[in-house]
Amino acid sequence: FGVQMIGATREIIHRAEDRQVFREIVEDLGLHMPRARTVNTVEEGFDFLEEIGLPAILRPAFTLGGSGGGVAYNRDEFEDLLRRGLSASRIDQVQIDESALGWKEFELEVVRDRNDNCVVVCGIENIDAMGVHTGDSITVAPILTLTDREYQVMRDAALDILRAVGVDTGGSNVQFAVNPRTGRS
Repeated sequence: FGVQMIGATREIIHRAEDRQVFREIVEDLGLHMPRARTVNTVEEGFDFLEEIGLPAILRPAFTLGGSGGGVAYNRDEFEDLLRRGLSASRIDQVQIDESALGWKEFELEVVRDRNDNCVVVCGIENIDAMGVHTGDSITVAPILTLTDREYQVMRDAALDILRAVGVDTGGSNVQFAVNPRTGRS
């Protein structure tokens, strides 16, 4: 219809919101993510569950506020969450992640413009470990428990992700998790 979108284009939104496309971008950058798979059927979900075990985290694509997702601790919960997630996703897609429950969670609020000027507006640390929804979690800013070196690695990763996704017109929230026992991120 000759309408030009202001801000993020459809392609950028797709790269940021499609869980598999986003995963590929992050992995191409050499960054680590929990083992995960996007599925479109209940059967595909149960096949992947055999690889990662329970608990498992289910997140439907293209939903707001975590609707349709959750943590499954047994096979009945897994099937129920998977069916609800597939139904909630407008593209019938759910990402199933290995559990990161108990990991430390950090967020960077980052802004980038078309001239590649980048700034971290705020670094946030969730006091509650993973498993408490970010919107319900107690958070502090600035981040308190990372060393400067760890923070700089996270900052560089966030900026690399924005560049690779193509965000060049505003802010993004980039989330990270660190296993406090092993240091895996």
